[in-house]
Amino acid sequence: MERSALYAVLDGYLAALTARDPGMLSWAPGAHTSENNVMLAVGDGLWGTIDRLGDYRLRFADTRTGQVGYFGTVIEPLEESAFTLRLQVNSAGEICEAETVVVRQSDSGIKFENPAYWDKPILNADAAAPVARAEMVRLSNGYFDTLQLNDGTIHTRFHPDCNRVENGVQTTNNPEFGKIVPVSELGCEAQFRMGNYRYDDELRARRFPLVDEERGLVLAFGFIDHSGRLDRYQLTDGRWVSSPVRRPHSFYIAELFKIDHGMICQIEANFITVPYRMPSPWDR
Repeated sequence: MERSALYAVLDGYLAALTARDPGMLSWAPGAHTSENNVMLAVGDGLWGTIDRLGDYRLRFADTRTGQVGYFGTVIEPLEESAFTLRLQVNSAGEICEAETVVVRQSDSGIKFENPAYWDKPILNADAAAPVARAEMVRLSNGYFDTLQLNDGTIHTRFHPDCNRVENGVQTTNNPEFGKIVPVSELGCEAQFRMGNYRYDDELRARRFPLVDEERGLVLAFGFIDHSGRLDRYQLTDGRWVSSPVRRPHSFYIAELFKIDHGMICQIEANFITVPYRMPSPWDR
């Protein structure tokens, strides 16, 4: 399916969502829709509370599998929230799947202060030196391998200037946020080489449903499980630190990786807190 056709379906979906009218769209028989890792009927959830879309809008598409993705924000009563959307479209232009993540901080177990949402040209640009689709997925999966029980071993490749934005906050190379979370002063690879995320017990139910080969983007979903059992642990520089996670819970994540020159160059992530070991309704 052509990129322009996928974008047209996405734009139609966003217009219908803003109008709170799912009847404006063509849905495939038996279409599956989820919001924050729970299957809902078409038109439930965000469809009944959205006021409007925010200004931040990032589109990308997988023309091989007929999927289109979106990172932006939605405005509901109380706040503006980070928003991720994935649509699966069949050859007739009907929506078969709609997976959404809405980071409503008022309801969240983790809150990032002063989130901001801005355009990042690197995510909109075509890959300068693209790599094969399978390699893009391997590098993205390697990021998850690096994060799981992080002990300083790197299982992927990072560009020296790689940055990560989570729920509207840059959590790498950010001295200001580093006043709250010191590790945020470091770059992507440096954070992992220190073994800062040892408390991430498992990165489970990984999915890589959308690969935009032209732009060098991989959209991934999964869960980060925290048992909360780890009290203190040693970084690779010898320092002992206390784990910030001391109770069982999981993060449901939607993560976008920019791959260029065989390296991860930028990461955009939205995630919410869910019950510990919560399963995915998409593992059908």
